[in-house]
Amino acid sequence: MNDSKEGIPSKVPEVALAFWIIKIAATTLGETGGDAVSMSMNLGYLVGTAIFGVLFAVAVIAQIRAKKFHPFLYWTTIVATTTVGTTLADFADRSLGIGYAGGTTILLALLLGSLFVWHRTLGSVSVDTVSSPKAEMFYWVTIMFSQTLGTALGDWTADTAGLGYLGGVFVFFGLLAVIVAAYRWSKLSHSLLFWSAFILTRPLGAVVGDLLDKPHAAGGLALSRYTASAVLLVFMAVCIQFFPQRPATRSH
Repeated sequence: MNDSKEGIPSKVPEVALAFWIIKIAATTLGETGGDAVSMSMNLGYLVGTAIFGVLFAVAVIAQIRAKKFHPFLYWTTIVATTTVGTTLADFADRSLGIGYAGGTTILLALLLGSLFVWHRTLGSVSVDTVSSPKAEMFYWVTIMFSQTLGTALGDWTADTAGLGYLGGVFVFFGLLAVIVAAYRWSKLSHSLLFWSAFILTRPLGAVVGDLLDKPHAAGGLALSRYTASAVLLVFMAVCIQFFPQRPATRSH
């Protein structure tokens, strides 16, 4: 069964070029913002996760209770998932000693499990069906897992795999280009390709964020985390204000 009726507007935005531009900015902001709280403020990963976890819960509740799609509320919730994903992944990988490979494997299993249960329960994982509280809960849980997975995957690529932050940027841009090509010229499921691209934008944002704020000795540009976060926040606000932000609608 489907939990959304034909023609009912979704509570999430239509997937277009503006969506991906803002999404990449949001994932990068999640990295710089999460690091600013946990590292620059010296609060640690656990306290940072608790702070952003509360913000995430408040944002999701507001999003679910909203009667229609609100662009600024939606993207605030996305940013909340990226920041808590950053600190949670760092806490698991570094503080708990699970490691990047172990954290990536666990989170990938959780993500695939979330998508599987969502599809079995509602019959679709397409974003244009996200118009009911039940569908939204699956949507945001899945996004939470994907954002946390992306942080661990980005760190693994840059550090464990030894590609560095700039190398990670090229890798994830290349993988996204492959998905775009598949979307245009293959018959693969658009829902599958969407979630693949959605997941990959997070490690891309993670390595871009690290490239911006990590010290020169670590291969970064050593920019202030606070400045980088503020610039990204303003950029997102401008994009949301001036780029079309329409809710997705079921067309079939």
